[in-house]
Amino acid sequence: MGFRDEKSPTGSNASPLSDLYVQAGVGELWSLAKNEAKVSKAIRVPKQKQNYSAMTLEEAMHLIGRERLLPWRLEALPRPPSDTLRDILWRLAYFDLKESEPAKILLIDVLFIEIIPGHETLKVWKEALLNTDMTTGVADYLIAPNRAYLATPLLCVAEAKKDDFARGQIQCLAEMAACRWANRQRNLETDIYGIVSNGQGWQFYRLAKSGDAYETGQYGLEDLSGLLGALDYVCGECAKNVP
Repeated sequence: MGFRDEKSPTGSNASPLSDLYVQAGVGELWSLAKNEAKVSKAIRVPKQKQNYSAMTLEEAMHLIGRERLLPWRLEALPRPPSDTLRDILWRLAYFDLKESEPAKILLIDVLFIEIIPGHETLKVWKEALLNTDMTTGVADYLIAPNRAYLATPLLCVAEAKKDDFARGQIQCLAEMAACRWANRQRNLETDIYGIVSNGQGWQFYRLAKSGDAYETGQYGLEDLSGLLGALDYVCGECAKNVP
């Protein structure tokens, strides 16, 4: 004669022993469900990083932590071009340096070639990946300590593509904030510098340790000595900050 438990959820053919197995199984399932809930709370889908080239001015200013830029007057003396630079620019006069982006980059390269060798502790990195916990992108130029590896970037340069200095400014400010973040990961707190250029015009930026952000007016090739003096001054300030 079989056993029957009227309270059994398994029907008329179930036994008290089978009920115990069912209850144990339900308990295990409930335990698994609670664990899965805890895991799902612990696992967070990472927020997609913002790209520097896709940011708005408001987003870039939020990254640097200021609502406006302050005027910056460089204490830079004019620097006459070397004979080598004069010769290169004379030869480049046979190239169109205003319409194509590669030509503009060539001109930016030439001016850095003139200045950077005077600061032996610095090195130029082109098309350099620059990541933080919230942002990502490729910097057109980074200037960092002269090592075999890229670390503690001190200056970033954003090309004013299609002569769009407003868009270049946004990218430059966001990258300066990224440089500051990267340096802080190595316990380095220092001023960060930035440049926006289309080869013909150059505008300089500084993100101070205090958090204030500064910008200059635009320097141009029509005053080559003034432009070289400004570029040499900013690179010199970077060289002072090499850890």
